[in-house]
Amino acid sequence: MPNETLVLILIIVFVLLEFTFGKILDFLNAKSWDKDLPPLVEDLYDAEKYEKAKSYAQANGRLALISGVLGTTAILLMLMLRGFGAVDIWVNSLTDNRILQSLLFFGILSFASAIINLPFGIYKTFVIEEQYGFNKTTWQTFTLDIIKSTLLGAVISGSILAALTWVYYAMPTNFWWVAWLIMTAFSLFFATFYTTLIVPLFNTLEPLSEGSLREKIENYAKEVDFPLTNIFVIDGSKRSSKANAFFSGLGKKKAIVLYDTLMEDNTEEELTAILAHEVGHYKKNHIKQSMILGILQTGVLFFLFGILAKSDSLSLALGSSESSFHLALIAFTMLYSPISTIVGVFMNVFSRKNEFEADAYAKETYAAEPLQTALKKLSVNHLSNLTPHPAYVFVHYSHPPLVERLRALQDD
Repeated sequence: MPNETLVLILIIVFVLLEFTFGKILDFLNAKSWDKDLPPLVEDLYDAEKYEKAKSYAQANGRLALISGVLGTTAILLMLMLRGFGAVDIWVNSLTDNRILQSLLFFGILSFASAIINLPFGIYKTFVIEEQYGFNKTTWQTFTLDIIKSTLLGAVISGSILAALTWVYYAMPTNFWWVAWLIMTAFSLFFATFYTTLIVPLFNTLEPLSEGSLREKIENYAKEVDFPLTNIFVIDGSKRSSKANAFFSGLGKKKAIVLYDTLMEDNTEEELTAILAHEVGHYKKNHIKQSMILGILQTGVLFFLFGILAKSDSLSLALGSSESSFHLALIAFTMLYSPISTIVGVFMNVFSRKNEFEADAYAKETYAAEPLQTALKKLSVNHLSNLTPHPAYVFVHYSHPPLVERLRALQDD
């Protein structure tokens, strides 16, 4: 059996296994809604609210199943009918420039993917989210988001792809570590400037106004010796009623961002407890640790790709008549999917550990009760599954389930 045939068979098997594994987990998690609520959270949902939450999960599950079947079928057809190779042959007929070939190739695939996914995005936003009271997105905002995301993605992804393509052909022996350096530089740049450069393209960020909340937060920051520089309020309500908060940035570019919807639903004590949790991530060096792990993971990925890409089998398996960077990258990504899944699981285990540590820090330096009530509000307002299946949690959850977090916060 030729090597390219074996590669193609492996890719098809991995695609099918990934889809099947994901849907089995989805099924188990859907069935978990039938469990009785644990005593810690049994008062959070009344019967009507619980049925609404279950119905919301079912609606999203059906949409995910349909889109998953369609997407997987499209990939399998592209593989078996040599569709990727056909696109490669066509872009090669348009230009001899290797960088332009890669840009055109991925541009065509991205455009096709966007067209396929657009109806699902519209249905998710304007039917499901609307029906369950979450959607605040207007058609104008939805359209502008697509335009901005497309242009931003073209600039950022195009720049990275152009750089990697050039390195691949210009210095094949040193490709993996040079590509690793390039990706590391991009990662550090966007981690530092995401809040100041990217977020304002889509949302309005305003400094938290003077008042009792800011005073309470500043007093807490002084007590724990946290270099508080930027507290922003983001207009998340322009798209959804769901609330959130996040910490981003490195060095002097650190910022804590609170959604305006979070401020509407929570007391000042609860908001300060949430901020204390975010400060805990900083104090425990979680952000740096996650970034280092991500950088190491990227290095391993490029090292493996550098080895496998030396063979023409990756490109030939997708229907090309010659080796090319973009086809090799597509084939490698699919072959790497089982490893990617395993790595993702370990990263989620690490992330859940960090969330417990950040909760504990908030409890030790501020208070447990307001953080507990804030977490309860977030879960109920998001119509979250309070009894998720353990296997689904293990694979997909970056945060511990609510019940586990509440139990940890109660422990002495």
